[in-house]
Amino acid sequence: MALITPSRRLRRTPFSDGVEAAGVTAYTVYNRMLLPTVFRSVEEDYRHLKEAVQVWDVSCERQVELRGPDAGRLMQMLTPRDLRGMLPGQCYYVPIVDETGGMLNDPVAVKLAEDRWWVSIADSDLLLWVKGIAFGYRLDVLVDEPDVSPLAVQGPRADDLMAAVFGDGVRDIRFFRFGMFDFMGRQMVVARSGYSKQGGFEIYLEGSDLGMPLWNALMEAGRTLDVRAGCPNGIERVEAGLLSYGNDMTDDNTPHECGLGRFCNTATAIGCVGRDALLRVAKEGPVQQIRAIEIDGRVPPCDRAWPVMAGTKRVGQVTSAANSPDFGCGVAIGMVRMTHWDDGTALRVETPAGPMDAVVREAFWL
Repeated sequence: MALITPSRRLRRTPFSDGVEAAGVTAYTVYNRMLLPTVFRSVEEDYRHLKEAVQVWDVSCERQVELRGPDAGRLMQMLTPRDLRGMLPGQCYYVPIVDETGGMLNDPVAVKLAEDRWWVSIADSDLLLWVKGIAFGYRLDVLVDEPDVSPLAVQGPRADDLMAAVFGDGVRDIRFFRFGMFDFMGRQMVVARSGYSKQGGFEIYLEGSDLGMPLWNALMEAGRTLDVRAGCPNGIERVEAGLLSYGNDMTDDNTPHECGLGRFCNTATAIGCVGRDALLRVAKEGPVQQIRAIEIDGRVPPCDRAWPVMAGTKRVGQVTSAANSPDFGCGVAIGMVRMTHWDDGTALRVETPAGPMDAVVREAFWL
């Protein structure tokens, strides 16, 4: 396998020293940063995530900060989700769309104050789009990437580990809410959120200098909890139906095609730049949509889209797939046409290992 040549364009993180000491064995590149993908093995990391607690370096979830009198207005221009009822202290999952209604990103918006927001982005150059909107509409707002690096704590023992470092108050944080907690004299945003279904938190480290002290404190406090360094797990995320921007959706897809219509209040999200286009989509309905697909057999690595066939007709594509130890089958996320997306529909997936029988499932496995 070819190696990645390091350079200043491929940025390390405040936690990279800890990740390397923990024995990372594979990375991907995400927002021009290193994102660990494997430590011991995908399967062993998966089992440990479901049973214990892991610390994830997800600094690659870069923040786009909106600050100023028009910050709230700009945030609403970016998304078809109605943000009028959102209060400081809340986090919202927000589809970000362009003027055609196409998905540009699916971040978590963190409302720090009425005039200050962080947008915790997936892998795309969203900063440039947001700057363009702010400049084009002459908004009174500063748009920048702050020195903020998220560190996730995920798994069933996450509450115990976080309480050992930040105090029992973290246990009271509700899902998709955050609080301010002290670490070494610095206040940090701690949110109950994360890219797994196992439960946990994301710590928004503001200032890189405390990166390794925070990493080491969590590792030391977690010795009795079987803490390990971990990362978003390819098997667990597909089981849970957690979408990956750039893999499962692109700007060619609308939120409704991605199954994200419940996060769109298009009729009332006044100001969203893609509102008119999405109103037409919502009225007509999508002709294709993301579905869970169960595959009979052991699937090969999915590094490209696999055609989904009904007889000789292509009716969709698999965009992510994995082998599930818990469910004993291949699990996949796919975009399927409306004629074949009903639960129980038998299909065939053309994989690099050959054609495999598959069936559409009504819901994801977790």
